[in-house]
Amino acid sequence: MPPPISLIDTHLHLDAAEFDTDRAAVWEGALRAGVAAAVIPAVEPRQWPSQRARLAHFPALAHAWGIHPCFVDHAHAWAEAEAGRPLDDTAAAAFACAALEAWITEHGAVAIGEIGLDRFVTTPAWSRQVVWFEAQLAVAERLQLPVLCHARRAVEDVRIRVRKANLPGGIIHAFNGSVAQAEDLITHGFCLGFGGAMTHPRANHLQRLAGTLPLEGIVLETDAPDIPPAWADSRPTRRTEPADLVRYAAFLAEQRGADFDAIASATTENALRVIPQLQRLRTTTPLTATLEPAR
Repeated sequence: MPPPISLIDTHLHLDAAEFDTDRAAVWEGALRAGVAAAVIPAVEPRQWPSQRARLAHFPALAHAWGIHPCFVDHAHAWAEAEAGRPLDDTAAAAFACAALEAWITEHGAVAIGEIGLDRFVTTPAWSRQVVWFEAQLAVAERLQLPVLCHARRAVEDVRIRVRKANLPGGIIHAFNGSVAQAEDLITHGFCLGFGGAMTHPRANHLQRLAGTLPLEGIVLETDAPDIPPAWADSRPTRRTEPADLVRYAAFLAEQRGADFDAIASATTENALRVIPQLQRLRTTTPLTATLEPAR
């Protein structure tokens, strides 16, 4: 039996421009801190090749591919440029989803993501977001891959659609819904992502969720360089880093009155269960980090 893997960051944008000057050092720091693996979600077709190229030589990173709801206008323009003609929303989404399936066939994937819906933004239009989200859910159904879902101010909209789809499960990223929504999603094979947002003093709702929801439904994520934790204010920039995940595990343990090692083990096993292709990291990742809660 391979040894257990240490912490998994289920949502990390390590390819982002914010890491261009120190990407290798940032990931090495995360590995030393106890983060043994991470899932890197994509945001749009033009970015897929650069994400793959920038991270090709980094250990223990797994890719998810998809089109983020805030980038569907970019993806629509890309589809029209590639097709050489104007396309309506349905046709553009179908064109991009065919490209997504071809990309996954060539390069592999552990999930479809980052996909979803966002009611906080006014652009892209809601109707366009829905078309692109539903088209990508259909890809996940066909390939039987889990989904990584963005659901800012749209948890119910996302919940309804993922429940209708024939999916193997997935993660609702940066979850901030109700207890009832959380319990329904967990019952139907989804995990909920918790990270920096829960560490802020006024995040009472998130802290209650983190402290009381069934532990088998919780995974940890940073969304680095975004969603800074409370302690990011002390940094020269408020950039989130994957090493923050260890402090998130310690914070979650405190909220639940639990042992740090138990939280680390449980959230890692949850990530491996909901994204089964991460299991390959058990045999390909050197597990040398010592898990200690960061002080």
